Amino acid sequence: MKDCHVHTNISHDGISSISDYLKISNNKGIDEITFTEHYDIYDGINTDLKTLDIDYYLKEYMKYKKSSPIKINFGLEIGLQPDKFYKTNDMVIRYPFDYIIGSSHITCKKDISSDKSFFDGYTRHDAYMRYFEEVLENIKTYDIEFDVYGHLDYIVRYGEYKEKEIDYDEFKIVLDEILLNLIKKNKGLEVNTSGYRYGLGSPHPNTYIIKRYKELGGKIITIGSDAHKTNDLGSNFNEAIDILEKVGYDEVAFYHKRKPEFIKIKEFRRQWK
Repeated sequence: MKDCHVHTNISHDGISSISDYLKISNNKGIDEITFTEHYDIYDGINTDLKTLDIDYYLKEYMKYKKSSPIKINFGLEIGLQPDKFYKTNDMVIRYPFDYIIGSSHITCKKDISSDKSFFDGYTRHDAYMRYFEEVLENIKTYDIEFDVYGHLDYIVRYGEYKEKEIDYDEFKIVLDEILLNLIKKNKGLEVNTSGYRYGLGSPHPNTYIIKRYKELGGKIITIGSDAHKTNDLGSNFNEAIDILEKVGYDEVAFYHKRKPEFIKIKEFRRQWK
């Protein structure tokens, strides 16, 4: 089994170390991990957090690269922002990443996981639209800086609305444009199983969005746990695989040197069991 979205304590919110994950990987049935530490640029943002020191991250990663009992890969999760293109691009081209997830954490200059003022004065519909419109702007702005878009409906974690789930029809116009632009740029869609841990009863994004990506011609799907501690590694992968098979996928992707390699879902499931 392979998990391509894993954070260590090098990330500001990670708990377990690289060593911790490697020690328990065999018991978890994991034979390959891509570490994807958080890279968010906090210029002008109301926070005490600091942008990841990638030189330090690479140094720590290389300590384990040759001696690791399983294959490990050097990845990154970039919190994309439309006005941070040049700084992000300059960083990406300087490092030998295997895989880059593009995500939206900071939206409209607010870190939506911690700054609830993002939602102030907005209805659920309007707040979600603000988020999706910036996701779309990111996809149009960036290209070589990311491989897949991560937890596309991330916004549902934090709105504190009674109704959290995205009804595709409600946001069909902007979501179709998001997915079509991903497909046009040959970018993948991540199925992020942390949604189950957040009590959503589904991965990020939900089944409706995954299904529509398939209907529009999307072919690149990755599965990641978004682990921040060892207990999260590989969590809820069977549920994610069930959804992918139901909507018609028969393979998933795993990246090396920024190129997708495809694994049949039947083989992926067999490895997991």
